[in-house]
Amino acid sequence: MITALINAKLLHAYRDSGTYVGANVDGQVCADEAYAVIVAGDYIRELVPVNQLPNDVDRTIDLGGNYLAPGFFDTQVNGGGGVLFNDAPTVETLIAMSEAHKQFGTSAMLPTLISDDLDVMRAAIAAVNGAIEQGVPGIVGIHLEGPFLNPARKGVHNANKFKVIDDEAFDILTSLKKGKTLVTLAPEQTDTQTIKRLADAGVVVAAGHTAATYEQTCQALDAGLTSFTHLFNAMTPMSSREPGVVGAALQSATSWCGIIVDGFHVHPATLAVAIAAKPKGKVVLVTDAMPTVGAAEKVFTLNGEVIRAENGRCATADDTLAGSDLDMLAAVKNTVNMVGIPLEEAVKMASQYPADMMGLGECMGRIAPGYRAQFTAFDADFNLVSIDKF
Repeated sequence: MITALINAKLLHAYRDSGTYVGANVDGQVCADEAYAVIVAGDYIRELVPVNQLPNDVDRTIDLGGNYLAPGFFDTQVNGGGGVLFNDAPTVETLIAMSEAHKQFGTSAMLPTLISDDLDVMRAAIAAVNGAIEQGVPGIVGIHLEGPFLNPARKGVHNANKFKVIDDEAFDILTSLKKGKTLVTLAPEQTDTQTIKRLADAGVVVAAGHTAATYEQTCQALDAGLTSFTHLFNAMTPMSSREPGVVGAALQSATSWCGIIVDGFHVHPATLAVAIAAKPKGKVVLVTDAMPTVGAAEKVFTLNGEVIRAENGRCATADDTLAGSDLDMLAAVKNTVNMVGIPLEEAVKMASQYPADMMGLGECMGRIAPGYRAQFTAFDADFNLVSIDKF
């Protein structure tokens, strides 16, 4: 079936590699004519002036003048819809998580396993392989956040699960047969040879929950580390005489930094400074979402501790942050309203940039011919607008 999406303010949309036809932050169309997005099957076929629709269009979907953006890509999703990936690393859990985050515009995600035993890691990887084989919408890989972390920066992770990367662990980290693998580790808890081996095997290596020095972090970057997990949180800060992990992350022109824009993890002014310091395209929005996202129940258990989400903030009884109650559409909204980033750029931070980080930027994260037909539609108040399934 050939479908035309019309009457939308397009964000991050291109007729080809160089012809931009999107809308600016005020919603004004940046072209002489309005454009329709023509979808054939699972892919975008072309963008054409709305008054030149092809004859083979089977149906038209009118977006009513709302925004149409690429589907969001979340690289850090611990849970959603009342389930936590660690609790039950199964295809059924991934289906529930996918459905929960789909409500908020996320069309691609990396289910994230918080530090756990090697057998649980194996089960999680098997579940992701199975979900991709079965075509579960949105599952494009896995994020293994630990257990190769530093107890000094453990956050809510269970330090009893922490390990070093030996041959058995390396084999597990490189065992995903389908999709992409992101691994968060503490660089000072391993060696540069291991980081290089992981990167050479196709793993995207990130630093997080780390007490590394600036020098250790730079060495890891040289070895193949390309990303930083939830920048500022659970890592050595930047100071006047010790740049730390944060300083190395902001100095690096080639690495990506994930940020949680929920108003709790990092002050908006600090985020604005970090975004300004990095080249465009190198800061990605993540949710670090917990089971409470898309669920009525706002209490869950992690490592035997009760976690409560109150007013959007997830924390333990001793007030340690424990992931977030954030969805990606809210993250985009906060990036615009709290941090002052233009809408178009905030959308890229939630779509194209994470796709680029994971090596998928040539097939998802833009509204352009040949890209996957994954969209997010929302109104001026950041309410999701339903699009009929095509």
